[in-house]
Amino acid sequence: MNSDIEIAQAAEMKQIRDIAASMGLEDEDLELYGNYKAKVKLEVLDRLKGKPDGKYIDVTAITPTPLGEGKTVTTIGLAMALNKIGKKTVTCIRQPSLGPVFGIKGGAAGGGYSQVLPMEDFNLHLTGDVHAVSIAHNLLAAFLDTHLMKGNELNIDPFSITLNRVVDVSDRALRNIIVGLGGQLNGIPRETGYDISVASEVMAILALTTGLRDIRQKLGRMTVGSTYDGKAVSAEDLKAAGAMTVLLKDAIKPNLLQTIEHTPCFVHAGPFANIAHGNSSILADMMALKLGEYTVTESGFGADCGAEKFMNIKCRYSGLKPDAVVIVATVRALKMHGGGFEFIPGQGVDRELMEKQNVEAVLKGCENLEKMVENMKLFGVNVVVAINHFESDTPEEIEVIRERAKAAGAEDAVVSKVWLEGGAGGMELAEALVKAAEKPSEFKFLYPLDWPIKKKIETIATKIYGADGVDYSPEAEKKIELYTRQGFDKLPICMAKTHLSLSHDPDLKGRPRNFTVPIRDVRASVGAGFLYPLLGQMRTMPGLPRVPAGTKVDIDGDGKTVGLF
Repeated sequence: MNSDIEIAQAAEMKQIRDIAASMGLEDEDLELYGNYKAKVKLEVLDRLKGKPDGKYIDVTAITPTPLGEGKTVTTIGLAMALNKIGKKTVTCIRQPSLGPVFGIKGGAAGGGYSQVLPMEDFNLHLTGDVHAVSIAHNLLAAFLDTHLMKGNELNIDPFSITLNRVVDVSDRALRNIIVGLGGQLNGIPRETGYDISVASEVMAILALTTGLRDIRQKLGRMTVGSTYDGKAVSAEDLKAAGAMTVLLKDAIKPNLLQTIEHTPCFVHAGPFANIAHGNSSILADMMALKLGEYTVTESGFGADCGAEKFMNIKCRYSGLKPDAVVIVATVRALKMHGGGFEFIPGQGVDRELMEKQNVEAVLKGCENLEKMVENMKLFGVNVVVAINHFESDTPEEIEVIRERAKAAGAEDAVVSKVWLEGGAGGMELAEALVKAAEKPSEFKFLYPLDWPIKKKIETIATKIYGADGVDYSPEAEKKIELYTRQGFDKLPICMAKTHLSLSHDPDLKGRPRNFTVPIRDVRASVGAGFLYPLLGQMRTMPGLPRVPAGTKVDIDGDGKTVGLF
């Protein structure tokens, strides 16, 4: 079978005007970026204001392995399958970061015959939104250092500064740096660092905003540190928020692309799910819900990461309520969680062990799936499990997953073959999803906002991860006290943790028990509207592997991109 990029390049795309027209959009609603992608103007929301919303579906997963479980493949394939059974559907997904694209993960446009097109544009610069986020963020950082150098009128304590710079490359050498070296004309020397752009609060704001005026207000509320007497210092105080908004005035408009079967797909914003809240934009979802009978969106990583944040953060700020959740699982991942084989960084996996039937390991690994189903049921939402199919899967292994998923509370567990067959391979999943979405749900948040910071953190750790409790470092205790005093204690919590385990420790597979979550620091994204504790060794700037995926990317003699995925 051809590679993903070969399949994508051989696919026939429709003009993006035609995709827009199929949704009910008009030419004047679009800002074209060539023939196959466009931005959609926010005025569309005013025009469609009286139209009822369609069904709202979130796709999440079990705890993933480094092999990937096909969550984006399933999201795209499910949307195509829903169209095949007569449900007008729109997909909403995130724009990938260039860090993973050139790092471990590679491309993120789906795969096989379940992809978003044009694949190269999707994975690379698209319409420049990530660059706009980076420039807006770094402009604020430059304003801050200039303010310190030019007299520090706001009385900012340099040791309180929490704002790093950002770049959309996985570059561990930039995690901790010193700026201002080289003499008096080059600023005040101080320790700082870089985060990856998708961990920027500006990116989180882009994903959580509901309009241009709202993004201006959110940017203004971004805090960079404190004064010597403990008062928060904001982007508004530094008079940077207006210019930052101007830099984002085009990025705020959702990008419209298409799937390989011409299903409309909004691609907008890209916050990491293990650092930020890991969901595409509220604005894209709001548009899609007015334009389709079904909107299929995706939360990053497992139901303990992006989906928990989808419920507690994104739905809280959008006012939208999901009608059902799809949890993606694979036989091979559950087999790994059950001890059937190991993935060793730098060495990969023993393929024979991975592909050999091992019902006992799958059964043990299903504890992870069961916990994810339980997590989604805590929010009162109906769940369907999608078993993303691989050739080595056996009927006995699949039946174990189906039985355990239903016993845990899932409405159904269905094999999905969208990677190989496109929408036709997901029609059974689509039918099961429609049944689940038509049943009544009782959506609720995990916690009220007026709980103290620690109670909210501990609720997520014990209810979602299954921890026995939480330990706080002295730095975390200090920050919690500071943010409570500054009035930020009523914000929701966005845990920054590994995506490779239900716990804080990537080596704890399956359903870990008898563990305590260490909180080493707590940071404030006041503009975006959440606090984010750092769990264990979680970092906000990833590093590249020994052999980065980018080493395979090149241009061939005909000018085509090769090796992207």
